Amino acid sequence: MKIDLRSDTVTVPDSGMLEAMMTAKVGDDVFGEDETVHALEHKLAALFNMEAGLFCPSGTMTNQIAIKCFTKPMDEVICDQGSHVYRYERGGIAYHSMASVRLVNGIRGILTPELIEPEINEENIHYPNSSLVVLENTVNKGGGACYNLAQIEPIHTLCNIKEIKLHLDGARIFNALTATGDHALAYGQYFDGISVCLSKGLGAPVGSVLLGSKETIREAIKIRKAFGGGMRQAGFLAAAGIYALDHNIPKLAQDHKHAKALGDALSKVSYVCSVLPVETNIVVFELANGIRPETVVHHLAESGVLCNATGPKTVRMVTHLNISEEMIDRAIENIIHLHLSAHK
Repeated sequence: MKIDLRSDTVTVPDSGMLEAMMTAKVGDDVFGEDETVHALEHKLAALFNMEAGLFCPSGTMTNQIAIKCFTKPMDEVICDQGSHVYRYERGGIAYHSMASVRLVNGIRGILTPELIEPEINEENIHYPNSSLVVLENTVNKGGGACYNLAQIEPIHTLCNIKEIKLHLDGARIFNALTATGDHALAYGQYFDGISVCLSKGLGAPVGSVLLGSKETIREAIKIRKAFGGGMRQAGFLAAAGIYALDHNIPKLAQDHKHAKALGDALSKVSYVCSVLPVETNIVVFELANGIRPETVVHHLAESGVLCNATGPKTVRMVTHLNISEEMIDRAIENIIHLHLSAHK
């Protein structure tokens, strides 16, 4: 039995999702004629109390489009030092938007007004213009740490006072909502842009939606075209996203339960030094001195448990809807019975 805990992006559509995809009504989305794409965009915009949405192939694209919408060359983007937009989007902020980045050391990637405000540049001929703050929810590098609305509101207030745009990389936003109990509808009042990924915990095969004002989305459509993201009969993919929203959100709580079980097991084995607090579906653990991540990954893979090294001393596991309780029990058994000695 292969237990794939490398990422929640490895999910595959179930029979219901496949049927929804195959029976979708489609048209040419570049011509604005794909009604299933429109239905997905409208559904998510209404869910988050935003005016409009734009369906794109990936969360990287929605984030990079948003950054380009909210900045101009020689501006500066403020984000956490481990954020996805900075570390895992191929330097896209510099390449696409010609903006610099001001990095903040958040607490497990979570930023606060007190951390952000000192990094906002005053008006000065020598400094780039601080024009955008990007938050990530949940925080990948932070082991799935998540913001609640009480933490977001004062950041929004600061950005308003400083006349700075606020964007949310909501790669796992529904995991955050599941963990905090907050409502999606409240998010729209705080953000100028929200990227919602459908191909992680929700289980769709492809796609993210950028949410924003009608004006922002009109500009975003042009940028998406320039990025090569204008798809034609994209309704087949959008139908999977609609199905995911209708059927898979309640399943995220089970993913979180599975992740906590993994975290508890890992905290009890000798080759693990510490486990980041498990809030959602990501488990990040630090290895004891002398234990290499590659060694752990290799030996677990031999037993059928797949995971990823994420640093010189850290390994990550991610639960998702294709992981059953039986798989978690088997993974825990393999974790417990893995015996490693330090390499000097």
